[in-house]
Amino acid sequence: MRKITFDIETKNFFHEVGSNDPTALDISVVCIHDSLDNQYKSFLEKDFPSLWPIMEKADALITWNGDHFDIPLLNKYYSGDLSKIRSIDLMREARNVIGRRLKLDTVAEATLGKKKIGGGSDAVDWWNKGEIDKLIKYCIEDVKITKEIYDFALANGGFKYKDLGAGGAVHDIKINTSQWEIKPEHTMTFTLPF
Repeated sequence: MRKITFDIETKNFFHEVGSNDPTALDISVVCIHDSLDNQYKSFLEKDFPSLWPIMEKADALITWNGDHFDIPLLNKYYSGDLSKIRSIDLMREARNVIGRRLKLDTVAEATLGKKKIGGGSDAVDWWNKGEIDKLIKYCIEDVKITKEIYDFALANGGFKYKDLGAGGAVHDIKINTSQWEIKPEHTMTFTLPF
């Protein structure tokens, strides 16, 4: 099964575009892990024609908050509909169990024992300063964390989070991962030439 774990960084903030709609933002970089070759890759907007065939061949897209943010925003640039590809949104999985959204950092710290190397505001600042290497390094690190959380959940039937509202107590989130590795039938309509 070909899995694409990915994350997006933006060129701007919601307050700059006057909307809370993710599609009002502009993408600075998309970083992925492709299970086919076990490689991490980055794509600036000019590179998107090389990204589309990879996404179209995915059996599953793995994200943190991708259903709400990354997939709709990336669809703004794509002539097809990436939401037709099976999505495993790890934040959605957690919210379905505990009833609230979690930050990737609180899950990474509790599950993997590490923290993110920056935040979304850093990413916008790096873009504005032309520090593209820092931006890509940060985005790829978020993809690595997301992939490691996915792998942990698959092996352990869930992951952990640090509850900052409860003094930093660590809690388990049990998730049914039994369907995650079953290859779905493709419903994607391929719209781009190869």
